[in-house]
Amino acid sequence: MTGANAPVIVPGAVFGVVGALAAFPLRLAAREVERRHAELRRGVTRRTSHVVFGRALLAKAATSRTGDAEIERRAKAEREAGRQLTSENGFLRLLGLMKAPDASSLSRQSLIDQSRLAGADLDMLSLFDAFEHDAEPYSFRDLILARKYAGLIASGASWGAIARSVHRSGPVASLTAKSLNLGSQHGRPDAIYLDEGRSELDGQLLFDLGSPEDDTLEELFAEAEAAEEEERHDDAAALYQRCMAIDPRDAIAAFNRANCLRGAGRIAEAAHDYARAIKLDPGFVEAWFNLAGLMSDEGKVASARRHLQKAIALDKGYADPVFNLARLEFDAGNLAEARRLWVRYLELDADSEWARTAQKGIQFVDMHEAGERDVRA
Repeated sequence: MTGANAPVIVPGAVFGVVGALAAFPLRLAAREVERRHAELRRGVTRRTSHVVFGRALLAKAATSRTGDAEIERRAKAEREAGRQLTSENGFLRLLGLMKAPDASSLSRQSLIDQSRLAGADLDMLSLFDAFEHDAEPYSFRDLILARKYAGLIASGASWGAIARSVHRSGPVASLTAKSLNLGSQHGRPDAIYLDEGRSELDGQLLFDLGSPEDDTLEELFAEAEAAEEEERHDDAAALYQRCMAIDPRDAIAAFNRANCLRGAGRIAEAAHDYARAIKLDPGFVEAWFNLAGLMSDEGKVASARRHLQKAIALDKGYADPVFNLARLEFDAGNLAEARRLWVRYLELDADSEWARTAQKGIQFVDMHEAGERDVRA
């Protein structure tokens, strides 16, 4: 892809993938990202700067108890964390593996005003590539699609039902000349039909570059995440182990497995997998933090201290290890150091329940030191 305005991946960027990619195997995407001196990982960590939402999330949401609401919640949380959200097509354009659409000039607000499509629906449909463009500026074809989608939503469709349906037809721009109708009158409220319901949208995805191994890995990882969410710790650990056998370089799988092993009470194995995650990704601050917690639980104070100090050094804005190190120092009788760390914690978090605990800790140390001075006097 060429052109002065073509999007590019900034060296040092860290991409996290939420959900499986439907259009492109993750291992090939990771290779392309690495060629551009950036990183790609499954899941999201504190180092993640860009989050790619895989379209496989749509199929998962269709059978989930929480449905599309969980996707909306996750997207909102990632935006509020300051991360840049990227659709699959937007990601492929960043990699230079998909041609950018023709030049366009419509802003997000202009598209909303002219189509009457709600901003929240526009954002979610864009995130799942229901338009020609995945972000502003949008095209005139995007405006036509937005008007069609607004009509479907007014008839009772959800943005998720639309996104799930339109990707069965190939390039979404081809839908601009077709009539789209909600399928409720045909007993399929989750489907969008063409031309007064005579044919349901169907077809193949744009890319088919995967292999059975890619499919197996993505399915295993999704199954492992579901087991972990349901707190089936041993089952999830076994599934993550299978993921690691297929892709031994996956630090996220090692980290997730360690969390599951810890939940199952398999402490030695959990410590091993936290260490493995750190070896694969030395900047994985959550792995340092969780390993410190494991060491602290086991009474290995010196080791816990070292790991917490490493987490703080890696991410100076990460409040949790600062609090835990303050508590560790307090328990060890190092009151001055505990106070210093609690003061630092309050610079990072001034309003939470933990902040109130830190304030009480500072007050206690101050009272203790005042008492010591009185005794000496």
